[in-house]
Amino acid sequence: MVTAPTPDTRSPRPTVATVGALRATGHVQRPVKDELRDNLLAALRDGRDPWPGIVGFEDTVLPQLERALIAGHDVVLLGERGQGKTRLLRTLPLLLDEWTPVIAGSELGEHPYEPITPASIRRAAELGDDLPIEWRHRDERYSEKLATPDTSVADLVGDVDPVKVAEGRSLGDPETIHFGLVPRAHRGIVAVNELPDLAERIQVSLLNVMEERDIQVRGYTLRLPLDVLLVASANPEDYTNRGRIITPLKDRFGAEIRTHYPLAIEDEVAVVEQEAQLRAEVPPHLLEILARFTRLLRESPSVDQRSGVSARFAVAAAETVGAAALHRGTILGESEPAARVVDLGSVIDVLRGKIEFESGEEGREIEVLEHLLRRATADTVRDLLGGIDFAPLVAVIEDGTPVVTGDRVTAKDLLGELPDLDVVDELAQRLGAQTLGARAAAVELALEGMYLARRIAKDADDDGQLVYS
Repeated sequence: MVTAPTPDTRSPRPTVATVGALRATGHVQRPVKDELRDNLLAALRDGRDPWPGIVGFEDTVLPQLERALIAGHDVVLLGERGQGKTRLLRTLPLLLDEWTPVIAGSELGEHPYEPITPASIRRAAELGDDLPIEWRHRDERYSEKLATPDTSVADLVGDVDPVKVAEGRSLGDPETIHFGLVPRAHRGIVAVNELPDLAERIQVSLLNVMEERDIQVRGYTLRLPLDVLLVASANPEDYTNRGRIITPLKDRFGAEIRTHYPLAIEDEVAVVEQEAQLRAEVPPHLLEILARFTRLLRESPSVDQRSGVSARFAVAAAETVGAAALHRGTILGESEPAARVVDLGSVIDVLRGKIEFESGEEGREIEVLEHLLRRATADTVRDLLGGIDFAPLVAVIEDGTPVVTGDRVTAKDLLGELPDLDVVDELAQRLGAQTLGARAAAVELALEGMYLARRIAKDADDDGQLVYS
Protein backbone atom coordinates (compact mmCIF):
# COMPACT_ATOMS: atom_id res chain seq x y z
CA MET A 1 0.00 0.00 0.00
CA VAL A 2 1.25 3.47 -0.89
CA THR A 3 -0.04 6.54 0.85
CA ALA A 4 -0.68 9.43 -1.47
CA PRO A 5 1.04 12.65 -0.42
CA THR A 6 -1.01 15.74 0.33
CA PRO A 7 0.52 19.18 -0.07
CA ASP A 8 -1.73 20.81 2.53
CA THR A 9 -1.50 20.71 6.30
CA ARG A 10 -3.96 18.44 8.05
CA SER A 11 -6.78 20.10 9.89
CA PRO A 12 -7.56 18.86 13.41
CA ARG A 13 -9.14 15.43 13.65
CA PRO A 14 -12.91 15.66 14.44
CA THR A 15 -13.84 14.75 18.01
CA VAL A 16 -17.24 13.10 17.42
CA ALA A 17 -16.92 9.60 18.93
CA THR A 18 -20.26 7.77 18.49
CA VAL A 19 -22.69 7.21 15.67
CA GLY A 20 -25.45 8.92 17.66
CA ALA A 21 -23.37 12.07 18.04
CA LEU A 22 -22.52 11.85 14.34
CA ARG A 23 -26.19 11.83 13.39
CA ALA A 24 -26.77 14.82 15.63
CA THR A 25 -24.26 16.84 13.58
CA GLY A 26 -26.32 16.27 10.43
CA HIS A 27 -23.55 14.29 8.73
CA VAL A 28 -24.62 12.83 5.38
CA GLN A 29 -23.03 9.71 3.92
CA ARG A 30 -21.98 9.86 0.27
CA PRO A 31 -20.64 7.09 -1.96
CA VAL A 32 -16.98 7.61 -2.80
CA LYS A 33 -17.69 8.48 -6.45
CA ASP A 34 -20.24 11.10 -5.39
CA GLU A 35 -17.69 12.47 -2.92
CA LEU A 36 -15.07 12.79 -5.66
CA ARG A 37 -17.56 14.34 -8.06
CA ASP A 38 -18.87 16.91 -5.58
CA ASN A 39 -15.42 17.98 -4.42
CA LEU A 40 -14.10 18.20 -7.99
CA LEU A 41 -17.02 20.36 -9.08
CA ALA A 42 -16.56 22.56 -6.03
CA ALA A 43 -12.88 23.07 -6.87
CA LEU A 44 -13.67 23.92 -10.49
CA ARG A 45 -16.43 26.28 -9.40
CA ASP A 46 -14.10 28.09 -6.97
CA GLY A 47 -11.23 28.31 -9.46
CA ARG A 48 -8.94 26.05 -7.38
CA ASP A 49 -6.49 23.69 -9.06
CA PRO A 50 -7.65 20.12 -8.34
CA TRP A 51 -4.37 18.69 -9.68
CA PRO A 52 -1.39 20.32 -7.93
CA GLY A 53 1.96 19.26 -9.32
CA ILE A 54 0.59 17.95 -12.63
CA VAL A 55 2.27 19.72 -15.55
CA GLY A 56 1.50 19.56 -19.26
CA PHE A 57 -1.90 17.83 -19.10
CA GLU A 58 -4.04 20.95 -18.60
CA ASP A 59 -5.68 20.94 -22.04
CA THR A 60 -5.54 17.23 -22.84
CA VAL A 61 -5.56 14.58 -20.13
CA LEU A 62 -7.05 16.47 -17.18
CA PRO A 63 -10.32 17.52 -18.89
CA GLN A 64 -10.88 13.89 -19.90
CA LEU A 65 -10.15 12.65 -16.38
CA GLU A 66 -12.44 15.26 -14.86
CA ARG A 67 -15.30 14.19 -17.12
CA ALA A 68 -14.69 10.54 -16.22
CA LEU A 69 -14.85 11.31 -12.50
CA ILE A 70 -17.97 13.42 -12.92
CA ALA A 71 -19.55 10.49 -14.78
CA GLY A 72 -18.55 8.12 -11.96
CA HIS A 73 -16.37 5.92 -14.14
CA ASP A 74 -13.52 3.64 -13.19
CA VAL A 75 -10.47 4.77 -15.16
CA VAL A 76 -7.42 3.26 -16.86
CA LEU A 77 -4.58 5.58 -17.89
CA LEU A 78 -2.77 4.36 -20.98
CA GLY A 79 0.66 5.72 -21.90
CA GLU A 80 4.37 5.07 -22.27
CA ARG A 81 6.71 4.92 -19.31
CA GLY A 82 7.53 8.11 -17.47
CA GLN A 83 4.47 10.11 -18.55
CA GLY A 84 3.28 10.82 -15.01
CA LYS A 85 0.49 8.23 -14.83
CA THR A 86 1.23 7.19 -11.26
CA ARG A 87 1.79 10.79 -10.19
CA LEU A 88 -1.65 11.67 -11.55
CA LEU A 89 -3.32 8.72 -9.81
CA ARG A 90 -1.78 9.77 -6.51
CA THR A 91 -3.43 13.18 -6.71
CA LEU A 92 -6.92 11.64 -6.75
CA PRO A 93 -7.17 11.39 -2.93
CA LEU A 94 -6.98 15.19 -2.77
CA LEU A 95 -10.56 15.16 -4.07
CA LEU A 96 -11.79 13.10 -1.11
CA ASP A 97 -13.14 14.66 2.09
CA GLU A 98 -10.22 15.33 4.41
CA TRP A 99 -11.74 13.30 7.27
CA THR A 100 -14.37 10.60 7.09
CA PRO A 101 -15.99 8.56 9.91
CA VAL A 102 -15.52 4.78 10.12
CA ILE A 103 -16.67 2.18 12.60
CA ALA A 104 -13.95 1.92 15.24
CA GLY A 105 -11.96 -1.28 14.78
CA SER A 106 -13.73 -2.34 11.59
CA GLU A 107 -11.56 -4.33 9.21
CA LEU A 108 -12.80 -2.61 6.07
CA GLY A 109 -13.27 0.97 7.29
CA GLU A 110 -17.06 0.82 7.00
CA HIS A 111 -19.23 3.88 7.36
CA PRO A 112 -21.12 3.96 10.69
CA TYR A 113 -24.41 4.35 8.82
CA GLU A 114 -23.81 1.33 6.60
CA PRO A 115 -21.87 -1.62 8.06
CA ILE A 116 -21.28 -4.38 5.50
CA THR A 117 -19.36 -7.16 7.27
CA PRO A 118 -21.15 -9.60 9.61
CA ALA A 119 -19.08 -8.48 12.60
CA SER A 120 -19.83 -4.78 12.08
CA ILE A 121 -23.52 -5.41 11.40
CA ARG A 122 -23.73 -7.34 14.67
CA ARG A 123 -21.96 -4.60 16.65
CA ALA A 124 -24.16 -1.89 15.14
CA ALA A 125 -27.30 -3.81 16.13
CA GLU A 126 -26.05 -4.39 19.67
CA LEU A 127 -24.73 -0.90 20.44
CA GLY A 128 -27.10 1.32 18.47
CA ASP A 129 -26.23 4.99 18.88
CA ASP A 130 -23.35 4.08 21.16
CA LEU A 131 -21.44 2.41 18.33
CA PRO A 132 -17.94 3.93 18.58
CA ILE A 133 -16.48 5.65 15.53
CA GLU A 134 -13.06 6.96 14.56
CA TRP A 135 -11.89 9.30 11.82
CA ARG A 136 -9.80 8.35 8.84
CA HIS A 137 -7.76 10.86 6.83
CA ARG A 138 -8.01 10.86 3.04
CA ASP A 139 -4.36 9.75 2.79
CA GLU A 140 -5.42 6.43 4.31
CA ARG A 141 -8.16 5.91 1.73
CA TYR A 142 -5.79 5.38 -1.20
CA SER A 143 -4.30 1.94 -1.84
CA GLU A 144 -1.85 1.15 -4.60
CA LYS A 145 -0.68 -2.19 -5.97
CA LEU A 146 2.06 -2.77 -8.52
CA ALA A 147 0.82 -5.62 -10.69
CA THR A 148 3.41 -8.37 -10.93
CA PRO A 149 3.10 -11.85 -12.43
CA ASP A 150 3.19 -13.41 -8.96
CA THR A 151 0.24 -11.37 -7.68
CA SER A 152 -2.50 -13.73 -6.48
CA VAL A 153 -6.26 -13.57 -6.08
CA ALA A 154 -5.69 -13.61 -2.34
CA ASP A 155 -3.60 -10.42 -2.62
CA LEU A 156 -6.34 -8.54 -4.44
CA VAL A 157 -9.59 -10.08 -3.24
CA GLY A 158 -8.91 -12.33 -0.27
CA ASP A 159 -8.72 -15.93 0.85
CA VAL A 160 -9.84 -18.23 3.62
CA ASP A 161 -7.82 -17.68 6.79
CA PRO A 162 -6.75 -21.14 8.06
CA VAL A 163 -6.24 -19.78 11.57
CA LYS A 164 -9.88 -18.70 11.77
CA VAL A 165 -11.00 -22.07 10.44
CA ALA A 166 -8.86 -23.80 13.04
CA GLU A 167 -10.64 -21.81 15.73
CA GLY A 168 -13.80 -23.75 14.95
CA ARG A 169 -15.61 -21.68 12.35
CA SER A 170 -17.05 -23.47 9.33
CA LEU A 171 -15.38 -23.06 5.97
CA GLY A 172 -18.41 -21.21 4.56
CA ASP A 173 -18.52 -18.67 7.38
CA PRO A 174 -17.86 -15.18 5.94
CA GLU A 175 -15.82 -14.35 9.04
CA THR A 176 -13.16 -16.89 8.00
CA ILE A 177 -12.09 -14.62 5.11
CA HIS A 178 -8.87 -12.64 5.20
CA PHE A 179 -9.70 -9.69 2.94
CA GLY A 180 -7.37 -8.57 0.15
CA LEU A 181 -6.40 -5.13 -1.10
CA VAL A 182 -9.62 -4.27 -2.94
CA PRO A 183 -12.08 -4.93 -0.09
CA ARG A 184 -9.75 -3.13 2.31
CA ALA A 185 -9.98 -0.09 0.03
CA HIS A 186 -13.74 0.08 0.74
CA ARG A 187 -14.88 3.72 0.66
CA GLY A 188 -11.67 4.74 -1.02
CA ILE A 189 -9.55 4.49 -4.14
CA VAL A 190 -7.57 1.45 -5.25
CA ALA A 191 -4.94 1.87 -7.98
CA VAL A 192 -3.33 -0.97 -9.94
CA ASN A 193 -0.12 0.03 -11.67
CA GLU A 194 0.96 -1.79 -14.86
CA LEU A 195 -2.32 -3.67 -15.08
CA PRO A 196 -1.33 -5.79 -18.14
CA ASP A 197 1.40 -7.42 -16.04
CA LEU A 198 -1.34 -9.00 -13.95
CA ALA A 199 -1.93 -12.60 -15.03
CA GLU A 200 -5.15 -12.96 -17.01
CA ARG A 201 -6.68 -15.40 -14.51
CA ILE A 202 -6.05 -12.83 -11.78
CA GLN A 203 -7.66 -10.09 -13.85
CA VAL A 204 -10.78 -12.26 -13.97
CA SER A 205 -11.08 -11.93 -10.19
CA LEU A 206 -11.70 -8.20 -10.64
CA LEU A 207 -14.70 -8.63 -12.93
CA ASN A 208 -17.27 -9.06 -10.16
CA VAL A 209 -15.64 -6.34 -8.08
CA MET A 210 -16.06 -3.81 -10.88
CA GLU A 211 -19.52 -4.76 -12.08
CA GLU A 212 -21.49 -6.49 -9.31
CA ARG A 213 -19.36 -5.03 -6.50
CA ASP A 214 -19.08 -8.35 -4.69
CA ILE A 215 -16.20 -10.76 -4.15
CA GLN A 216 -15.88 -14.52 -4.60
CA VAL A 217 -13.55 -16.56 -2.44
CA ARG A 218 -12.89 -20.29 -2.65
CA GLY A 219 -16.11 -21.19 -4.39
CA TYR A 220 -18.61 -19.18 -2.39
CA THR A 221 -19.77 -15.62 -2.83
CA LEU A 222 -19.74 -13.05 -0.08
CA ARG A 223 -22.06 -10.23 -0.96
CA LEU A 224 -20.26 -7.05 0.02
CA PRO A 225 -21.58 -3.79 -1.42
CA LEU A 226 -18.07 -2.45 -1.93
CA ASP A 227 -17.77 1.28 -2.47
CA VAL A 228 -14.51 1.82 -4.36
CA LEU A 229 -13.09 3.72 -7.31
CA LEU A 230 -10.82 1.41 -9.28
CA VAL A 231 -8.12 3.12 -11.33
CA ALA A 232 -5.23 1.57 -13.24
CA SER A 233 -2.26 2.43 -15.41
CA ALA A 234 -0.94 0.54 -18.41
CA ASN A 235 1.76 0.84 -21.06
CA PRO A 236 0.48 0.26 -24.63
CA GLU A 237 3.55 -1.84 -25.41
CA ASP A 238 2.53 -4.26 -22.68
CA TYR A 239 -0.39 -5.43 -24.81
CA THR A 240 2.00 -7.25 -27.13
CA ASN A 241 5.18 -7.77 -25.13
CA ARG A 242 4.32 -8.88 -21.64
CA GLY A 243 0.57 -9.19 -21.34
CA ARG A 244 -2.72 -7.53 -22.04
CA ILE A 245 -5.83 -6.28 -20.34
CA ILE A 246 -8.48 -8.94 -20.95
CA THR A 247 -11.42 -7.71 -23.00
CA PRO A 248 -14.12 -8.15 -20.30
CA LEU A 249 -12.06 -6.12 -17.85
CA LYS A 250 -11.40 -3.36 -20.39
CA ASP A 251 -15.12 -3.25 -21.02
CA ARG A 252 -15.79 -2.61 -17.34
CA PHE A 253 -13.58 0.47 -17.18
CA GLY A 254 -15.78 3.43 -18.00
CA ALA A 255 -12.89 5.53 -19.34
CA GLU A 256 -9.58 4.80 -21.05
CA ILE A 257 -7.48 7.96 -21.15
CA ARG A 258 -4.27 8.34 -23.15
CA THR A 259 -1.42 10.22 -21.51
CA HIS A 260 1.54 11.79 -23.31
CA TYR A 261 4.91 13.39 -22.79
CA PRO A 262 4.98 17.19 -22.34
CA LEU A 263 3.99 18.89 -25.57
CA ALA A 264 5.83 22.18 -24.94
CA ILE A 265 9.44 22.83 -24.00
CA GLU A 266 8.23 24.98 -21.10
CA ASP A 267 6.28 22.04 -19.68
CA GLU A 268 9.26 19.70 -20.03
CA VAL A 269 11.45 22.20 -18.15
CA ALA A 270 8.75 22.68 -15.50
CA VAL A 271 8.64 18.92 -14.87
CA VAL A 272 12.41 18.84 -14.41
CA GLU A 273 12.36 21.85 -12.07
CA GLN A 274 9.60 20.24 -10.03
CA GLU A 275 11.03 16.74 -9.76
CA ALA A 276 14.83 17.08 -9.85
CA GLN A 277 16.85 17.17 -6.63
CA LEU A 278 19.68 19.44 -7.74
CA ARG A 279 22.90 19.43 -5.73
CA ALA A 280 24.27 22.62 -7.30
CA GLU A 281 22.96 25.52 -9.35
CA VAL A 282 21.84 24.40 -12.78
CA PRO A 283 21.02 27.51 -14.85
CA PRO A 284 17.69 27.52 -16.71
CA HIS A 285 19.40 27.44 -20.11
CA LEU A 286 20.98 24.07 -19.25
CA LEU A 287 17.59 22.71 -18.21
CA GLU A 288 16.24 23.85 -21.57
CA ILE A 289 19.08 22.06 -23.37
CA LEU A 290 18.26 18.87 -21.48
CA ALA A 291 14.56 19.26 -22.26
CA ARG A 292 15.29 19.72 -25.96
CA PHE A 293 17.72 16.79 -25.86
CA THR A 294 15.02 14.56 -24.38
CA ARG A 295 12.51 15.64 -27.03
CA LEU A 296 15.01 14.97 -29.84
CA LEU A 297 15.57 11.49 -28.44
CA ARG A 298 11.81 10.87 -28.61
CA GLU A 299 11.82 11.88 -32.28
CA SER A 300 14.99 10.09 -33.35
CA PRO A 301 14.63 7.07 -35.67
CA SER A 302 17.74 5.64 -33.99
CA VAL A 303 15.87 5.28 -30.68
CA ASP A 304 13.29 2.58 -30.01
CA GLN A 305 10.18 4.72 -29.71
CA ARG A 306 8.00 1.81 -28.65
CA SER A 307 9.59 1.89 -25.21
CA GLY A 308 9.59 5.70 -25.09
CA VAL A 309 12.04 8.10 -23.47
CA SER A 310 10.81 8.69 -19.95
CA ALA A 311 10.51 12.10 -18.34
CA ARG A 312 12.70 10.53 -15.67
CA PHE A 313 15.56 10.73 -18.19
CA ALA A 314 15.47 14.54 -18.22
CA VAL A 315 15.14 14.62 -14.43
CA ALA A 316 18.09 12.27 -13.96
CA ALA A 317 20.09 14.24 -16.52
CA ALA A 318 19.56 17.48 -14.61
CA GLU A 319 20.57 15.81 -11.36
CA THR A 320 23.68 14.39 -13.03
CA VAL A 321 24.70 17.80 -14.38
CA GLY A 322 24.20 19.35 -10.95
CA ALA A 323 26.29 16.59 -9.39
CA ALA A 324 29.08 17.19 -11.93
CA ALA A 325 29.13 20.88 -11.01
CA LEU A 326 29.27 20.10 -7.29
CA HIS A 327 32.04 17.55 -7.89
CA ARG A 328 34.13 20.15 -9.75
CA GLY A 329 33.38 22.86 -7.23
CA THR A 330 34.35 20.66 -4.29
CA ILE A 331 37.70 19.73 -5.83
CA LEU A 332 38.53 23.28 -6.92
CA GLY A 333 37.18 25.02 -3.82
CA GLU A 334 34.28 26.92 -5.40
CA SER A 335 31.81 28.12 -2.77
CA GLU A 336 28.85 28.44 -5.18
CA PRO A 337 29.41 26.00 -8.05
CA ALA A 338 27.15 26.27 -11.08
CA ALA A 339 26.75 23.80 -13.91
CA ARG A 340 28.13 24.74 -17.32
CA VAL A 341 27.93 23.32 -20.84
CA VAL A 342 31.05 21.28 -20.17
CA ASP A 343 29.06 19.28 -17.59
CA LEU A 344 26.57 18.08 -20.20
CA GLY A 345 28.99 15.40 -21.33
CA SER A 346 28.41 13.57 -18.05
CA VAL A 347 24.81 12.92 -19.12
CA ILE A 348 25.92 10.75 -22.03
CA ASP A 349 28.50 8.93 -19.94
CA VAL A 350 26.12 8.12 -17.10
CA LEU A 351 22.66 7.81 -18.66
CA ARG A 352 23.13 6.23 -22.08
CA GLY A 353 21.93 2.91 -20.62
CA LYS A 354 18.49 4.43 -20.00
CA ILE A 355 17.90 4.73 -23.76
CA GLU A 356 16.89 1.74 -25.88
CA PHE A 357 18.23 1.99 -29.44
CA GLU A 358 17.05 0.29 -32.59
CA SER A 359 18.96 -2.90 -33.37
CA GLY A 360 20.69 -1.37 -36.41
CA GLU A 361 22.34 1.33 -34.28
CA GLU A 362 24.58 -1.02 -32.32
CA GLY A 363 27.97 0.62 -31.83
CA ARG A 364 26.72 4.10 -32.76
CA GLU A 365 24.95 4.92 -29.50
CA ILE A 366 27.41 7.53 -28.26
CA GLU A 367 27.65 9.11 -31.71
CA VAL A 368 23.85 9.48 -31.86
CA LEU A 369 23.64 10.93 -28.35
CA GLU A 370 26.44 13.44 -28.96
CA HIS A 371 24.86 14.57 -32.23
CA LEU A 372 21.46 15.12 -30.62
CA LEU A 373 23.00 16.94 -27.65
CA ARG A 374 24.79 19.31 -30.05
CA ARG A 375 21.49 19.95 -31.84
CA ALA A 376 19.74 20.66 -28.55
CA THR A 377 22.48 23.09 -27.55
CA ALA A 378 22.39 24.90 -30.91
CA ASP A 379 18.60 25.22 -30.77
CA THR A 380 18.78 26.63 -27.25
CA VAL A 381 21.44 29.18 -28.25
CA ARG A 382 19.26 30.36 -31.13
CA ASP A 383 16.23 30.57 -28.87
CA LEU A 384 17.84 32.36 -25.93
CA LEU A 385 20.71 34.36 -27.42
CA GLY A 386 19.29 35.44 -30.76
CA GLY A 387 20.04 39.07 -31.56
CA ILE A 388 23.20 39.36 -29.46
CA ASP A 389 26.27 40.52 -31.41
CA PHE A 390 29.08 38.08 -30.60
CA ALA A 391 31.58 39.82 -32.89
CA PRO A 392 33.59 41.38 -30.00
CA LEU A 393 33.92 37.99 -28.34
CA VAL A 394 34.94 36.34 -31.61
CA ALA A 395 37.48 39.13 -32.25
CA VAL A 396 39.12 38.59 -28.86
CA ILE A 397 39.51 34.87 -29.52
CA GLU A 398 40.78 35.46 -33.07
CA ASP A 399 43.40 37.85 -31.69
CA GLY A 400 44.97 34.94 -29.86
CA THR A 401 43.10 34.77 -26.52
CA PRO A 402 42.00 31.14 -26.13
CA VAL A 403 39.39 30.28 -23.49
CA VAL A 404 39.97 27.07 -21.55
CA THR A 405 37.18 25.20 -19.78
CA GLY A 406 36.74 21.78 -18.31
CA ASP A 407 36.31 19.87 -15.07
CA ARG A 408 39.44 21.47 -13.62
CA VAL A 409 38.64 25.09 -14.53
CA THR A 410 36.79 27.31 -12.05
CA ALA A 411 34.23 29.90 -13.03
CA LYS A 412 36.63 32.63 -11.89
CA ASP A 413 39.43 31.29 -14.08
CA LEU A 414 37.09 30.96 -17.07
CA LEU A 415 35.91 34.57 -16.81
CA GLY A 416 39.46 35.77 -16.08
CA GLU A 417 40.61 34.60 -19.48
CA LEU A 418 38.48 37.27 -21.16
CA PRO A 419 38.86 41.06 -21.03
CA ASP A 420 35.98 43.21 -19.85
CA LEU A 421 33.42 43.10 -22.65
CA ASP A 422 29.95 44.58 -22.84
CA VAL A 423 28.77 41.40 -24.53
CA VAL A 424 29.51 39.42 -21.36
CA ASP A 425 27.24 41.71 -19.36
CA GLU A 426 24.58 41.42 -22.06
CA LEU A 427 24.81 37.64 -21.92
CA ALA A 428 24.45 37.64 -18.14
CA GLN A 429 21.46 39.96 -18.32
CA ARG A 430 19.74 37.93 -21.08
CA LEU A 431 20.14 34.68 -19.12
CA GLY A 432 19.50 36.14 -15.67
CA ALA A 433 22.97 35.17 -14.43
CA GLN A 434 23.50 36.65 -10.97
CA THR A 435 26.32 34.61 -9.46
CA LEU A 436 29.88 34.20 -10.67
CA GLY A 437 29.20 30.60 -11.63
CA ALA A 438 26.07 31.53 -13.57
CA ARG A 439 27.98 34.25 -15.49
CA ALA A 440 30.62 31.70 -16.43
CA ALA A 441 27.86 29.32 -17.55
CA ALA A 442 26.37 32.06 -19.73
CA VAL A 443 29.74 32.77 -21.38
CA GLU A 444 30.37 29.08 -21.97
CA LEU A 445 26.95 28.71 -23.62
CA ALA A 446 27.85 31.55 -26.00
CA LEU A 447 31.23 30.00 -26.76
CA GLU A 448 29.62 26.61 -27.48
CA GLY A 449 27.04 28.31 -29.69
CA MET A 450 29.78 30.03 -31.71
CA TYR A 451 31.63 26.74 -32.02
CA LEU A 452 28.51 24.95 -33.28
CA ALA A 453 28.00 27.81 -35.74
CA ARG A 454 31.63 27.26 -36.88
CA ARG A 455 32.75 30.74 -35.95
CA ILE A 456 35.44 29.47 -33.56
CA ALA A 457 37.22 26.17 -32.99
CA LYS A 458 37.19 23.80 -30.02
CA ASP A 459 39.89 21.27 -29.21
CA ALA A 460 41.11 19.25 -26.24
CA ASP A 461 44.53 20.13 -24.78
CA ASP A 462 47.08 17.75 -23.32
CA ASP A 463 45.33 17.81 -19.93
CA GLY A 464 41.98 16.86 -21.39
CA GLN A 465 40.51 20.35 -20.96
CA LEU A 466 38.58 22.05 -23.78
CA VAL A 467 40.06 25.07 -25.54
CA TYR A 468 37.93 27.52 -27.57
CA SER A 469 40.32 29.18 -30.03
